[in-house]
Amino acid sequence: MDALGQQPVNQPDADFNYNTDGYDGDGAEDGKSQDSSETLPYIDESPTMSPQLCVPQGPDGEAGSPSPLEGDIEKGLEMKKLVLSGFLASEEIYINQLEALLLPMRPLKAAATTSQPVLTMQQIETIFYKIQDIFEIHKEFYDTLLPSIQHWDEKVTVGHLFQKLASQLGVYKAFVDNYKNALETAEKCSQANNQFQKISETVRVKGPKDSKDCTTTSSMEALLYKPIDRVTRSTLVLHDLLKHTSKDHPDFPLLQDALRISQNFLSSINEEIDPRRTAVTTPKGETRQLVKDGFLVEVSESSRKLRHVFLFTDLLLCAKMKKTAVGRHQQYECKWYIPLADLTFQTLDDSDSCPSIQALPEHEIEEMKIKISVLKNEIQKEKKAPKGQSRVERLRKKMNEQESWLLLHSPTIPFRILNKHGKSYLFLLSSDYERSEWKESIQKLQKKDLQSCVLSSVELQVLTSSCFKLRTVHNIPVTSNKDDEETPGLYGFLHVIVHSATGFKESTNLYCTLEVDSFGYFVSKAKTRVFRDTAVPQWNEEFEIELEGSQYLRILCYETCYDKSMLNKDNNEIVDKIMGKGQVQLDPQTVQSKNWHMDVIEMNGIKVEFSMKFTSRDLSLKRTPSKKQSGVFGVKINVVTKRERSKVPYIVRQCIEEVEKRGIDEVGIYRISGVATDIQALKLAFDTNTKDILMMLSDMDINAIAGTLKLYFRELPEPLLTDRLYPAFMEGIALSDPAAKENCMMHLLRSLPDPNLMTFLTLLEHLKRVAEKEPINKMSLHNLATVFGPTLLRPSESESAKGQHITCASDIWSHDVMAQVQVLLYYLQHPPISFAQLKQNTLYFSTDV
Repeated sequence: MDALGQQPVNQPDADFNYNTDGYDGDGAEDGKSQDSSETLPYIDESPTMSPQLCVPQGPDGEAGSPSPLEGDIEKGLEMKKLVLSGFLASEEIYINQLEALLLPMRPLKAAATTSQPVLTMQQIETIFYKIQDIFEIHKEFYDTLLPSIQHWDEKVTVGHLFQKLASQLGVYKAFVDNYKNALETAEKCSQANNQFQKISETVRVKGPKDSKDCTTTSSMEALLYKPIDRVTRSTLVLHDLLKHTSKDHPDFPLLQDALRISQNFLSSINEEIDPRRTAVTTPKGETRQLVKDGFLVEVSESSRKLRHVFLFTDLLLCAKMKKTAVGRHQQYECKWYIPLADLTFQTLDDSDSCPSIQALPEHEIEEMKIKISVLKNEIQKEKKAPKGQSRVERLRKKMNEQESWLLLHSPTIPFRILNKHGKSYLFLLSSDYERSEWKESIQKLQKKDLQSCVLSSVELQVLTSSCFKLRTVHNIPVTSNKDDEETPGLYGFLHVIVHSATGFKESTNLYCTLEVDSFGYFVSKAKTRVFRDTAVPQWNEEFEIELEGSQYLRILCYETCYDKSMLNKDNNEIVDKIMGKGQVQLDPQTVQSKNWHMDVIEMNGIKVEFSMKFTSRDLSLKRTPSKKQSGVFGVKINVVTKRERSKVPYIVRQCIEEVEKRGIDEVGIYRISGVATDIQALKLAFDTNTKDILMMLSDMDINAIAGTLKLYFRELPEPLLTDRLYPAFMEGIALSDPAAKENCMMHLLRSLPDPNLMTFLTLLEHLKRVAEKEPINKMSLHNLATVFGPTLLRPSESESAKGQHITCASDIWSHDVMAQVQVLLYYLQHPPISFAQLKQNTLYFSTDV
């Protein structure tokens, strides 16, 4: 879906994801929209399409580049090579796509001269117009650029190649002028000729040279769109090359000239592409434009249904995809529509008439995430195996089913819509950001002088049929709908400091929430404290956010509502007013540096300043022993208990006591991130044995105290349940016979050193007491096991290095995680275990480990 106020451009094919082959260099704009759906970008010729693409402007308005310091020249050279290498890889994919289009063209031309032509020569010329020329231009560009990158040094120049490429955009202009005609001709021919329909729906595209048997299938319609998309990508790479080219380099003026030509070209074709692909004409001759569309979960007849919702300039239409026979074109079936003139957002007083929201236990959602991650790893391994392609397809199908299930069952935020003359409807969304987008888009259209309308059955059928062509979101946002070239996202921890916000017109009570995407949808991960009665809030709060294949960070700024009469009985209803919202792409090259990256999000006249840095999961999972033995963090537990002359470390006892005193009713306790700066302050206080520690604990936010306890266990030099016993725990939990499992798991506890065992049993009873309050705090035994299992069991680096080599970031996330969670869950679900009884039952627990 598109950003507010920007008209979307239709995307051609249901199986087409325009992001899949793109340049993935420094600061690449992937064209994904606010809700991460796969949409065709509005082609923007400005050099500030995203924070990563900003290029300083010179006095004459052309893109400039800061002259790098001498020490940065080598870095700039390396960055330039990285940008070019990424672009070259995507250029190879693009050439293969063009070549795939040309392959059916030749036999079609040969057949056109026979007595049984598939298409006429005129139809062939129209559909494949200028493809041969574009292919030759890019093949020559690729063949010339490749040796330059292979023999890369400071003397190599590439500006002339990009200038030449830009000078040949006239061919693209001819292609664009014919593009609509080509699509219409291809569609007509496909409907009239079954043979051409089969050809056009399954065009085989070969993969890059260095990939094993990576042939993919695409539709002709999707491939015909590639040239339009490619011009945008070429412009993006020029921005990045200029960023890393000094002004005195011979490439600089040539790249600048190429950028100028490309921008002028994009500007000239924008108006031609945009309006004609988003509109449908009503029988009265009025233009009805598609403003926004996307997949939403509707609660209908007390069950969840996945719908495709279309917002037109005068009505909202809810549809579902009809089941069609193989080879037939897919079609939508309209479930209902509401004229915008009759649409209202349901008030809280009316909520009784709404269907009830069915929410699954959170542990089922978490279990499904782990299953999906395991499948992703299996797919990666099978791709590298000889003849693994058929198994990959089976695994992909299974993963698609699981991800679709997750998208259907994870949303919980209600979005209620009412027809003034009829019934109400309830959607469930995963993100308040997304709900706000839909609401704002509808309200913006309602400001116009809208008339209520009633569609005849024929009009409704025509409109619903047009949805298939007009839609901008083609696939539900699951991994299996994305090509392998697409960035897999980041796995690890994102550290975010929310500094401040400006631009408020009056003093009020303000806070921010942070959302990131994972598994195809967005979830809220952190919340700042409320800054009261101010127009210039200075939060300066740091958060550690876990990323699971994430590509975007969203920040929402709220004004707190203290009017109790406005509170909704629905737990998931957010009644605070959104003052502004915005998002940034998590560009790996930007956030993966060791330094903090400062940025600003502008939202409705409000500017929120924040900093972020990323720690990959393999680094964040390392247990690093403390070099000093005086503190408690990173120090062996037996050293701490011996020093303190205690059975359980003081930090564990105090954090548990504070959580049970005032945090046991806190929603999401141990799951919600505490403010990182508060956690670090508590860490320092415990490490230095500050006298004021009890005062600090009583004043500190309870999520920070919970976060400190988790951090203590995470930073132990070896896990609480020890490296030595880890393989045995993994084997014990896998036993099928209940008696054998009981015998083994209890014997393993007996085998722990006394400080480890006492601490574990203390934590175990505490977590059980937390779970007793699940109706209030929403933390079940399974949720707590998910949070603490890997922290208490994950082996230290030296131990895990002995095991199987982990090949990718997502492997680390799912590697043994399910078993670690199950081990802790076993003990949490077990009747109370006392230290004394465990030690007495030495004869019963005699299984060899």
